[in-house]
Amino acid sequence: NLKFNFSRAAKGYKYPRIKYKNLEVLMTKGSLAIVLHAHLPYVRSEEPGSLEEDWFFQALVECYLPLLETLEEAYRSNNQKPKITIGLSPTLLSLLEDDVLKNRFIKWVEVRIEVLNSLKPEEPKAVHHLKNHLEKQLESWKSTRGDLIGRFDKLQTSEVIDILTCAATHGYLPLLRENIEAVRGQIKTAVREHQRIFKKSPLGIWLPECAYYEGLDELMAESGLRYAVLDGHGLLNAAPRPRYGLYAPICSKKGVAFFGRDSESTLPVWSARDGYPGGANYREFHRDLGWDLSIDNLKKIGINEKRPLGIKLFKITSKNTSLEKKEVYDPKAAQESVKKDAENYLKDRKNQLIKLKSSMKIEPLLIAPFDAELFGHWWFEGPKFIAHLFIKSNELGIKLITLKEVLQDKPQIQLCNPSPSSWGQGGFHNYWLNDSNAWIVSEWSKAGREMINISSKVLKEESHIKILKQAGRELLLSQSSDWSFILKAGTTTQLARERINLHLKRFWMLINAIKDNKTIEPKTLEKIEKEDCIFPLISPIDWKKKI
Repeated sequence: NLKFNFSRAAKGYKYPRIKYKNLEVLMTKGSLAIVLHAHLPYVRSEEPGSLEEDWFFQALVECYLPLLETLEEAYRSNNQKPKITIGLSPTLLSLLEDDVLKNRFIKWVEVRIEVLNSLKPEEPKAVHHLKNHLEKQLESWKSTRGDLIGRFDKLQTSEVIDILTCAATHGYLPLLRENIEAVRGQIKTAVREHQRIFKKSPLGIWLPECAYYEGLDELMAESGLRYAVLDGHGLLNAAPRPRYGLYAPICSKKGVAFFGRDSESTLPVWSARDGYPGGANYREFHRDLGWDLSIDNLKKIGINEKRPLGIKLFKITSKNTSLEKKEVYDPKAAQESVKKDAENYLKDRKNQLIKLKSSMKIEPLLIAPFDAELFGHWWFEGPKFIAHLFIKSNELGIKLITLKEVLQDKPQIQLCNPSPSSWGQGGFHNYWLNDSNAWIVSEWSKAGREMINISSKVLKEESHIKILKQAGRELLLSQSSDWSFILKAGTTTQLARERINLHLKRFWMLINAIKDNKTIEPKTLEKIEKEDCIFPLISPIDWKKKI
C-alpha cells in the first residue's frame, strides 16, 4: 500500500552510477515518467465486419500487441530497465476479454494478409514488411490465445508497468458533476471492474481527458484512488502555486497526489506537424488501401463501403506532398529515423533535467503522458520509438520511473488544491462543450437524476433490480466523452449520434418499465443485455443519494 509519508529530504544525495555493457554510466539526477492512456470506447458489435470492430482490431495489431512485445522484450534484456505507467480503461478491458471479438480477430488479420498477397507492386518492400508485421502479431496473439490482459498483469507483477484505471466509460467528469452520484457511478464502477479483472484495487486513475474540477479528489479518495495525472494548467494554477511547478507532484487536502504534464517532454512526440511522427520517412497514416481499392474488390473481402483497412504502404514523404503523390514506405529508412529520434528525445530530456536540477533542491520529475494509440496506430513506428527509449535510457543515464514508484520513494510533497483543467486547448473544457455537442449535457443530467432517484429507493422485485443494473450500463455508455469528441471533430458524427441516442433510448425504456411496473419483452431485454454485456458487477448502490 502507498503511504503518503512525504518526509524524505534530498539533501546530500549523490549521483548514482550504473553498469551498461561493462561501462560505468553517471546517472542524471531526476527521472522521466512515461504515462500511456490506453482506451477505446465500447465499440462491441454483434455484427462481424463493422467499422467499430475495425477500430478495435487495428488497435490490436498496430498498438497493443506491439507495445506488449516491446515491454516483454525489454524486461527480458539484461541491459534495460523498462518502466511505464499505463491506464487501461474499463471499456478497453471489456473488449480485450470479449470471447466473441477474440474469435473474429484471427480471421480479420488473415483477410488482410490475403489482400497483401494479392498485390503485385513495383516496389514490394512495404508490402513484405506489413505482411511480416501482421504475421508476427498473429503469432503473438496465438501464443497466449489472445490473453492480452494476462500479459499486462504479468508485466505489472514484474514491476515493469503500473496499471491505472479510468472512469468506467471515459465520461467527462466535469460535465457530469451536476449530479455528484453520476460521477461516483463512473468512478466506483471502474474501480470494481479493475478489481474483478486484476484481483487488486487500483491506486491510480487516468482522469478522462485529464479533466478535473474542485472536489473530485474527495470522490477519488473515497474510492481508494491516490494519484492521477493532470494537464500542466492543473498544477501551475493550483492554490498555492507549487514551488516546483510541474516538476514535482502535489497533494490535495484529501490525500490525493497529482502529477502535471510537461509540454516540453510531450510535444516532440505528440505533434504530427512539428514533432517526430511527422518525419518524412515514417508511414503515412491517411493513405490507406481501403480508399484506393474499388467497391467490387472490397466486396470480395466482405466490406461494402470505402473505409480504411489498416493497410498503409506509403510514407509521409513531406508535409506538402499530396496523398496521391506519397512515395512508397521504406522500412529500413524509417528504422534509422526512429533510432535517431529516440536518442535525440532522451538527450533533450537529459539536458532538461540537468538545467532543472540547478535551480531545484529536490530531484526534478518529468511527466510525459500520451494516448497509447499514438504509438503504433497514429505513429506506426511508435512502439519501436519506445523500444529505443528503453535501450538508450541506461546508456544516457536517464532513470525511467512509474508514478507509483515516485510516491513509494516518499518524497516531500507540497499541499495544494489543483486547478480545474483538462488537456484540451488552453486547459479548458470547450472541446467537449460547444455548439456541436452541448445538447448531450442536459440529456445526461436528466437521465442521471432519474437513475439516482430510482437507485435511492428500495426495490424488492429481483426483476426490477436486474433492469436497473442494465439501465446503469446504458447510462454509463451514453456518457462516453469519445462521442462528444467525435461530434466536435466532425469525423464519424452519425455513428456518434447513433450511439448516444441508442443508449439513452434504452435507458429510458428500462427506467420507465420500473417506474410504471411494466414487463419488458424477454427477447428485447435479452438482446440489450447481449449487445451491452459490460460491467458484470455493476451496482445501483453507487448512484444512491447519500443522506
